[in-house]
Amino acid sequence: MSNQASKGSILFSSTGFSEQEWVSRIKALAPDREIYTQPHPSVEYAFLWKHPHGQLKELPNLKILFSLGAGVDHILSDKDIPDLPIVRAISNDLTARMSEFVIWQVLDHHRRGAFYRKNQLEKTWTDAGYQPAAHQIKVGILGLGELGRDAALKLSNIGFEVSGWSQSQKQIENVVCFAGQENLPGFLNQLDILVCLLPHTPQTENILDQKLFAHLKASGPLGAPYLINAGRGALQNEDDILQALKTGALSGASLDVFQTEPLAVDSPLWEQENITITPHIAADSDPDALLIKIIDQIENYEAGKNLVDLVDLNRGY
Repeated sequence: MSNQASKGSILFSSTGFSEQEWVSRIKALAPDREIYTQPHPSVEYAFLWKHPHGQLKELPNLKILFSLGAGVDHILSDKDIPDLPIVRAISNDLTARMSEFVIWQVLDHHRRGAFYRKNQLEKTWTDAGYQPAAHQIKVGILGLGELGRDAALKLSNIGFEVSGWSQSQKQIENVVCFAGQENLPGFLNQLDILVCLLPHTPQTENILDQKLFAHLKASGPLGAPYLINAGRGALQNEDDILQALKTGALSGASLDVFQTEPLAVDSPLWEQENITITPHIAADSDPDALLIKIIDQIENYEAGKNLVDLVDLNRGY
């Protein structure tokens, strides 16, 4: 018991994750720490994914908040969040899985997946016409953080012409990098497929709207551009996406995130043949891969070392 008492205890608080699975994995990786699923005065570290807001404000020994997902907006939206360091979830496993999702959807649009799935249902044997090669398709990624950078490099390796946009200038091999609001239209107007991996901040909320779609080119090798959003649901104006599909400003979309989750059964998004819907699974990853890194951070912190992957509260990510 003396060993346990010397190790900082952990609060696991989540909506949507399996409490039993995650707690059992935390216990296996940190057997000398107390694990709580409800606020407790002794808690020093909070592992969070869409936690009930307000539950952290009266934890006198709390030291660090760890996000269990790629974003931190679920933490920052809590008006009662204590003024403590927040650590982002970054792991090779999570990054690789996001890239898998992006590549899957880019290739699906590139190789006319929706067209052929419809043909199969209708038992129609016909092709979609001319199929451009990857090097003829321009893919752009909104957001060049860890996830965007990895996806951009992998798409480039497949042969796509890849560009990216971020608030600050980045340099990535074989990727044309745009930066700043003044260069956003120039980034958009040359794309065949737009991938959004931005974090949710006040500046990015509803960025995927008619104003942005108006900067996309009218046609290209695939027709009008396609949209893939695996960032955050708050980034997209869903009415504007539907309108863009109706008017032909977009040929199709892949949406993994939504303004309200789960997506309501009466949402018109379900009914669109040219929308692929997935239930926020783009970066689903092995809990152990993330937890090992978090627990290592805690051990390093307790040994007097600096935290890494800290959230910049001025930027919101």
